[in-house]
Amino acid sequence: MQSLGFTSVPPLLKYLRHAEHLGLAIEPALAAAGLQAQQLSDNSLRLPGETHERLLDYFCEHSGDPLFGLNAANFVLPNSWSVLGYITMNCATLGDAMSRIMPFEKLVGDMGVSRAEMHDSHVHLIWSCRFERPRIRRHLVENVLGSWLQYARWIADTQLSPAAVWLEHSRPADTTLEQYEQFFECPVLFDQPYSALIVPLPYLQLPLRQADAHLLRTLEEHAQSLMATLEDASLEQRVKSILRQLLKEGLPRKEQVAEHLAVSVRTLQRQLHQAGTSYQQILDDLRQELAEHYLLNSTLPIQDIAQYLGFTEPRSFHRTFKSRRGMPPGEFRQTHRVSNDS
Repeated sequence: MQSLGFTSVPPLLKYLRHAEHLGLAIEPALAAAGLQAQQLSDNSLRLPGETHERLLDYFCEHSGDPLFGLNAANFVLPNSWSVLGYITMNCATLGDAMSRIMPFEKLVGDMGVSRAEMHDSHVHLIWSCRFERPRIRRHLVENVLGSWLQYARWIADTQLSPAAVWLEHSRPADTTLEQYEQFFECPVLFDQPYSALIVPLPYLQLPLRQADAHLLRTLEEHAQSLMATLEDASLEQRVKSILRQLLKEGLPRKEQVAEHLAVSVRTLQRQLHQAGTSYQQILDDLRQELAEHYLLNSTLPIQDIAQYLGFTEPRSFHRTFKSRRGMPPGEFRQTHRVSNDS
């Protein structure tokens, strides 16, 4: 049987809060999941993904709530995503917060993978669940998308809703479309290619009510150090995490990364080759990811972005960006970003 990876404690607390709200006894649920009450006070504890599945399965079976996963999203808090929750809370804009999910979501667990895709005037914020049991998968997907929405409304101090919600599964027979659309306050479509919030691009420019650039940097550095020490983080992930830190001081060198990993440069290169990648490939991919982030989510001049990413001159940055995206950075910013005045 395939391992379900791991979960942290904070995501489980939403289920417990909703269960208490429904008047359910918590002790039998913890016993069914193999959890002890004292474990719930340790946010750094990593538990088997099977624990997450057993707890959710118990509540789906005994709560009497056919939308348990979705309704549990009403109990989301900043600590529901460990340090990632506090990072997003201190970003400048909603788009800025959204861009932090993918690099750091593994700190919360590896129950699924997020990605964002641009489609004309909307961004599709997608979550792919790794759990395979249909009921567990459905409730978990609905909980994640519902939590994203409720948390975004809180940090942006807004009641705006997505343009639409896509769900990969069929609508359960014991629920109604109206229940879903009342929760998300937008059209909800089932049997879609993937599960996602469909968000209008202007939403990405919404300012957050608690932005703190200094605290954000401190939290990110902490998160990067945690990512680098995850036991099952791939070598590529660890190298990328180290490069994120080193880029603040100029273009990183292989020797610096090898030193952080306590290996020789030759060993680092050999291990990356065995993993099907290279130091340069990881660095190039990271610089492109950061370039697109700053172009879409900041007003930094292009020459400043180039300098921050370690390019000696803007022409080099323009050439590299165009070779990857098929257009220069200025055109990419104009085409993909909607200004605050839109």
